[in-house]
Amino acid sequence: MPFAPVNGQNIYFEDTGGHGPALVFSHGLLMDHSMFAPQIDALSGRYRCISWDERGHGRTADPQQCAPFSYYDSADDLAALLDHLGVDQAVLIGMSQGGFLSLRCALIHPGVVRALVLIDTQAGLEDEEATRQLGALFKAWIENGLSDDMATMAEQVVIGNGWPSAAAWREQWRQITPVNLAHSVAALAMRDDITPRLASINVPALVIHGADDIAIPPRKAREMAEAMPQARYVEIEGAGHAANLMQPAQVNAAMERFLAGL
Repeated sequence: MPFAPVNGQNIYFEDTGGHGPALVFSHGLLMDHSMFAPQIDALSGRYRCISWDERGHGRTADPQQCAPFSYYDSADDLAALLDHLGVDQAVLIGMSQGGFLSLRCALIHPGVVRALVLIDTQAGLEDEEATRQLGALFKAWIENGLSDDMATMAEQVVIGNGWPSAAAWREQWRQITPVNLAHSVAALAMRDDITPRLASINVPALVIHGADDIAIPPRKAREMAEAMPQARYVEIEGAGHAANLMQPAQVNAAMERFLAGL
């Protein structure tokens, strides 16, 4: 299996090795590289598609230990992974948490960013009530394990309502160790608000957001797009937080139009 030893991590990645422009896919909280299978299936014939597991997630995670980290650390990991693969510049495609780190990569490693595709993400922070509810959910999960009720709640927030393949993700969530979950949630809770810095991200950007996203209201994504000099906004009907899983045809079409115009 391919691993990149960078920044003291052993980063798991998959690389189609195609000859087209490079796209790098960064997943959301509780997910892994495989969440982008519908997009990579659609795009790998024309683009080099790179996906990876972030700190505390998937095959990158050490079940027994995970040092505290921030999304700036994850942004450094992404830039180091591209360097490891000999990629000078890529389109960064990030969903939720993957968008958090992709935006920060654009701020601290602007030279590696050809463009951004930001799926169900934001530059700011959660509202107070959402923070309280999520904090209670993750505290109970870390301390007591994942109950069926908590798994259902996590599914509604992290993916969306009614996605038929969610059961497989719920089973994966039961395998997450407390140490990895705790530090991953801490990175989410302790992140900074980068809204004031959005105007400095002057690359083409596509902001895609599920119309039914309850984790991040669509208005926050619209506001983010409005604050970026070269961003456009596309709302996906019938999709919750993981729009690329719930409505892959709509998301893929929007991405293909955007990429073709670069």
